[in-house]
Amino acid sequence: MKLIIDDPKHLKADWPFYWISQINAAYADALDRRIRLIGLDIPRWRALVSLYEDQHLSVSEIADYSAQKLNTTTKVIQRMIKDELVATRVRPTDGRVTEVCLTDKGDRLRKVALVEARAIYDQAFAGIDPARVREMNKLMSELLETLKKL
Repeated sequence: MKLIIDDPKHLKADWPFYWISQINAAYADALDRRIRLIGLDIPRWRALVSLYEDQHLSVSEIADYSAQKLNTTTKVIQRMIKDELVATRVRPTDGRVTEVCLTDKGDRLRKVALVEARAIYDQAFAGIDPARVREMNKLMSELLETLKKL
């Protein structure tokens, strides 16, 4: 389906990027309201959750996973070091790379924050067939790979 932007019949409801941005904003707002109660903001949340599957990541890798600019992520990590949520080390396989890992305090906070994120997920996807969610994830993954090539 080819959309022509200046077509008078073109509606925002037909523009997938409209829905993506609206969903992202609504999710961020819902998550922010919940995690602020435990002392987190969205940038810190993104860094914490980036370290969920990988114990040690470079700041650049965290920036990529969290969809934040590198300079923003660097500042976030510096604040998190000060708050004793993360620690750093030199990457064992490459001494030029500094890696970030969660401290025990950071891991505890991540676990509490994940409960909040899971509650939002459960409410948002209640009543939606898990197969449709998997298909949506597959489609979004494919779209992301295509956009990265542009």
